[in-house]
Amino acid sequence: MKLNRPRKHFIVPLNSMSDVAFLLLIFIMLVSLINYRREVKIAYPEAETAKKVSAEKNREIWIDRLGNVYLDGVPGNLALIENAVIDLYQNAPDTRLHIIADRNTPFIEVNKVLRLLQLLQYRVVSFVVKDA
Repeated sequence: MKLNRPRKHFIVPLNSMSDVAFLLLIFIMLVSLINYRREVKIAYPEAETAKKVSAEKNREIWIDRLGNVYLDGVPGNLALIENAVIDLYQNAPDTRLHIIADRNTPFIEVNKVLRLLQLLQYRVVSFVVKDA
């Protein structure tokens, strides 16, 4: 004996799909806004001429107005910079070092870093300044 069962048609509700897409869009936008670069707040010195370099392969040495030294935004000292420069020279000698000093930093503090780089004979160095 054959029973006549009514066939059920399943329908996927699409009302909530727009909500899910909107939430995914918000999530992606928030994640993309995260800035992983650490910066030290300084007042840039000004220069008459400037050359732009690529930011892909570089390390940053920050010097604030009190003479504190930072390597890529992480507080450190000259010994830390010396070890990092030696590692850079051995692993990637074409990596550019950016020296970013506050406008009010005494030159003797900047000169300490420059002498260290001179002793290590590291030649790929740039000073970062504010475009005039």
